[in-house]
Amino acid sequence: LFRSTELMERAGAFFANFFQTADEASKARQYLAGRGLGEEILKEFGVGYAPSAWDTLLVRSQQAGFKVGELERAGLAQKGRNGGFYDRFRERITFPIRDSRGRAVGFGARAMRDEQGAKYINTAENELFHKSEILYGIDRARAAMARADRAILVEGYTDVIALHQEGLAESVGIMGTALTEQQVAQLSAVVNTVILALDADAAGQKAMLRAQEVAAGRQLQILVAAMPDGIDPAEMVIEEGGADRFRALVESAVDLAEFQVDLILAGVDLDSPRDRDRGLAEASPVLAKLPPGATRQELTRRVGERLQIDSSVVISRVESEEQSGGQTSQPAREAVAGSPGPAVPVSAGPDASPAPPTVLSRRERSERWLLAMCVAKPDEGRQWLEKLDTRHLSSPLIERTVAWLKEHLDDPASGLDPQDRELQKMIAALVARADPDLVGTGSIRRNYMELELAALEDEISEAAKAGDAARRAELQRHRSELVERLRKAAIDEPAA
Repeated sequence: LFRSTELMERAGAFFANFFQTADEASKARQYLAGRGLGEEILKEFGVGYAPSAWDTLLVRSQQAGFKVGELERAGLAQKGRNGGFYDRFRERITFPIRDSRGRAVGFGARAMRDEQGAKYINTAENELFHKSEILYGIDRARAAMARADRAILVEGYTDVIALHQEGLAESVGIMGTALTEQQVAQLSAVVNTVILALDADAAGQKAMLRAQEVAAGRQLQILVAAMPDGIDPAEMVIEEGGADRFRALVESAVDLAEFQVDLILAGVDLDSPRDRDRGLAEASPVLAKLPPGATRQELTRRVGERLQIDSSVVISRVESEEQSGGQTSQPAREAVAGSPGPAVPVSAGPDASPAPPTVLSRRERSERWLLAMCVAKPDEGRQWLEKLDTRHLSSPLIERTVAWLKEHLDDPASGLDPQDRELQKMIAALVARADPDLVGTGSIRRNYMELELAALEDEISEAAKAGDAARRAELQRHRSELVERLRKAAIDEPAA
């Protein structure tokens, strides 16, 4: 273990020096500078760069007396198809990963070209490195966490570094994975409160729900700082006033249950009674898990007011969930999954456990509800389908669905490829949900505008990553105009 740790330290020092001095690393330096990260903070975190040559680290380490087998066991070298060995990390920005005692145990590495494969790779699991047991930056954050009695949990390496640069040294990263029991154990040993500041996409939402599960039974309060769609903490804090904005989100963080309820309510089409029922089906299990008290009472009131459902109906549904022990029915599980309607039935044995719900983002719900409305009203929906392109859509499945509907909107369920089960299930769900009587005036238009807003936010994020300030400012102006149009549409176009 000592040799492996020494090898990691030497590799980290080599990568850091190469990053700071080599011409080859200039693009990496420019990229990180464009993300607002200064030289000093990058040195503090030991950020480096792995050269593009196949065996630079391998040769240098052997010259220093290390054996190829030691590099392989440490996850720094791997065997090729022809039996030879080569560096695992090449042409990538490197982030040394340390345990809570400050010992180097591995690396995360970001690709500098699109065709390099995975955007991020880590050291392979070995005797030193177990990703599920480590929080990025824990060695530097531990003292600040203890002083603040809180930890701010983010996803990526640059998020952690950017927040430390802004003085939020109690920040640590989960490195793009779901929070684990081992990580929760580390946090609960130091703090009483964890604030989740994760991306507002489906993966981020799943990580938040996972945090609730693994923290159960521990004296650990889980709060959520609701991040805007399409922006991460590192992007936010480099904007003018962004650091103060992020601090305000952290200070106003809400209980995880409140965040879940608000997320559910935000994805409901209030023009549709059926969709309001779906919202109630999703929110009730969340409320049922809360102990009786002010929080539960307030969220119950909020659900009733938002969904325009009498509070007695909400209370009755929540009590029913309590009595059933939270064993949600199949339709309710589909509602949690954000499905636009019943899915193709899947047979299961009597002892089969229900599949865990799939958490969809607000964007995914908007696009699926838009497609269901287009199926319900094809004459109106056809013009909006034609406006959709890949920039609006969140997945290859949705892209295939839109392409199919553009050609088969009058009878979408006919002629489907029996081998394409994903598309079959999606079309079946859309058709099941399609009801012309539930499509309010202007609903399709408003949902299209929501997807256009999401696409603009993606483009703003890309412009920020590319350091294109002019393009970003132009897109932000378009975004402000669209937000105003959405606000006016909500006022001017009453429900049918």
